[in-house]
Amino acid sequence: MAKTLRVAVQMDPMESIGIEGDSTFALMLEAQARGHALWHYHVRDLALHGNRVTAWAHPVEVRREKGNHFTFGAEVELDLGRDADVVLMRQDPPFDMAYITATHILEHIHPKVLVVNDPASVRNAPEKLFVTHFPDLMPETLVTADRRRIAAFREKHGDIIVKPLFGNGGAGVFHMKPDDSNLNSLIEMFTERSREPLVIQKYVPAVRQGDKRIILVDGEPMGAINRVPAEGEARSNMHVGGVAVQTTMTDREKEICAAIGPELKRQGMIFVGIDVIGGFLTEINVTSPTGLQEVARFDGVHLERAIWDAIEAKR
Repeated sequence: MAKTLRVAVQMDPMESIGIEGDSTFALMLEAQARGHALWHYHVRDLALHGNRVTAWAHPVEVRREKGNHFTFGAEVELDLGRDADVVLMRQDPPFDMAYITATHILEHIHPKVLVVNDPASVRNAPEKLFVTHFPDLMPETLVTADRRRIAAFREKHGDIIVKPLFGNGGAGVFHMKPDDSNLNSLIEMFTERSREPLVIQKYVPAVRQGDKRIILVDGEPMGAINRVPAEGEARSNMHVGGVAVQTTMTDREKEICAAIGPELKRQGMIFVGIDVIGGFLTEINVTSPTGLQEVARFDGVHLERAIWDAIEAKR
């Protein structure tokens, strides 16, 4: 029998999660079923004092019961370096300086305490930049704030996607068609709000057939769902109307996973979700990937079990 683990889950408020779709909830249910002890804390309750990493945390029990899906015990100050075996870093992006600071803090306890995913690797792998290390797998992509380069890229491709470098959940993603006269205004809006470059990408028409989310566990592809955008919508994210449908992996998608899987494993990325459109890799999601419950519903495969198998093997 596997050792009982003390698991601290760094995530958003328990009250706010949707238990039918939340991957962190599925991970917590599986951990509990295996006899592991669970604590919940919010990233704002994390602290570094000297060489101690602590968090105000609640012991928590979870259940698949809508409106009554968790019970908290009394709050304690948890010394993560002493009182935890595993920390799941599962708060949702944006990938901002607060997120980056949390990775620096958790690096003080990893790998003595296993942080999933590895905090240094997460910090070095923002979704839309990590993917650029595999240019042969991507649609043609430009990262810049320079208008001349953006104009030349549009002149070449006509149909382009413009999105913020550190956005998430499809927020701020624009499909600019060749006859759209709003590009300069859009760039002005982005640059007034942020000093960060933009991501400019060749539009892949196959997005109308879906944006496939493939889940890799310790570098191995283990499940996939296809997310089909709503009519008149360029984004396939489910919270903006995208619909998840059952799918299988193509040979090209298996090639992509074979190309990136060893690097994900080397960097301690136990739970990763990649996005593939028309045979092109568009993002590598390492911060708080989703899709576990959708794969379970369509395929009857509970990938949270594979994730915990991998975690237990490392402990």
